[in-house]
Amino acid sequence: MIPPSKPDPKLLALAESGTVNPHAQDVQDAAFLDSEFFDPRDLVQVRYEMLRRVRTEGQTVVDAASSFGVSRPTFYKAQADFERAGLAGLLPVKRGPHGPHKITDEVMAFIEAARAQEEGLDAQELVERIAEHFGLAVHRRTVDRALARSKKKRR
Repeated sequence: MIPPSKPDPKLLALAESGTVNPHAQDVQDAAFLDSEFFDPRDLVQVRYEMLRRVRTEGQTVVDAASSFGVSRPTFYKAQADFERAGLAGLLPVKRGPHGPHKITDEVMAFIEAARAQEEGLDAQELVERIAEHFGLAVHRRTVDRALARSKKKRR
């Protein structure tokens, strides 16, 4: 029986930071195939090295994109991100909303004040009051989640 192998600490760190290259198998650059230093699973290293090859070694964009397993538009996006923000620009950005956009601090303060005045106030009543006071249409579950988040913060 083969003993279970230990998990790769670098892969765990990459996964935790969200920088695992989802297309590591497509990287065909010689340095990444022949060297232990270059890791095709490291998305930031792959993008940086791809940009460096074009900028300092004069490799064409088409050749670099092809050998690093990306499209030309992906190369140009990485280049623009790097020029805008340096290495931090090469980090993947979470898509989609990064939090509630209707429940602002002002709306949350209104909710908490209303609940302080009337203890048994339910989410549906709060939805109606928010619509009346702010002119916002929010779902009952949005209010429920906002209340749950505010409870967690108070712990």
